Amino acid sequence: MLELPRIIAHRGASGSAPENTIAAFRAAAAAGAKFVEFDSSLTSDARPVVFHDDVLDRTTDGTGLLAETPFETLTHLDAGSWFNATFAGEMVPTLDEVLETLADLGLGFNMEIKPDRGREEETARISLAAVADIWPKDAVAPLISSFSRTSVAVAKDVAPDQARSFLFDRRPEDWREIGESLGLFGFGANHTHLDERQVAEIKQAGYRLTAYTVNTLERASLLFGWGVDAIFTDHPALMIKSFP
Repeated sequence: MLELPRIIAHRGASGSAPENTIAAFRAAAAAGAKFVEFDSSLTSDARPVVFHDDVLDRTTDGTGLLAETPFETLTHLDAGSWFNATFAGEMVPTLDEVLETLADLGLGFNMEIKPDRGREEETARISLAAVADIWPKDAVAPLISSFSRTSVAVAKDVAPDQARSFLFDRRPEDWREIGESLGLFGFGANHTHLDERQVAEIKQAGYRLTAYTVNTLERASLLFGWGVDAIFTDHPALMIKSFP
């Protein structure tokens, strides 16, 4: 069974470099992270890229919806200057590029399948096909997650041996049924809505529990004390130093 490290670098070391970029993943490795999280989404022409938002505006010098943007347009965008001028020219990476980089760095990963509405199945199938083609068989096994039940169900169908996690903002009432029907390894929760009782119930049911996005030592300590298995953080160096 997959053994998660306690500290997972959220979109790479996104407190130190522009999120979901090659620079952020290299920074995570330099910080001592063993595992990173990233988002896989599709362009308008169904190319899988590592990008979080629905729109381009926040983390690139482009505008509009990613789902309506062809891949060729992305290759001309700057995905680094918004964070710091020293990252000018950093690009939106393809999923293939990220997987190859992580393999070279010896990093494990949690791939969040992040579809736009109506492409839940397509995004999952294309993203998982890239992992099957590129990720070395002898490398650390990945964790596949999504807020989309459809996407996680596709993962169960096409990659049944890979660990799966269902993500939520607030724990759904039918979480037990979700866990059983999707054959989950675990759940990923918004830490701000978690409480000790919920953590205990999820752990007692036999699931791993991760929490996002935890950036203070005090909150991390509390969550680990409750029994949370791993946290996603923008500051892996800080967290690894305190929770080795």
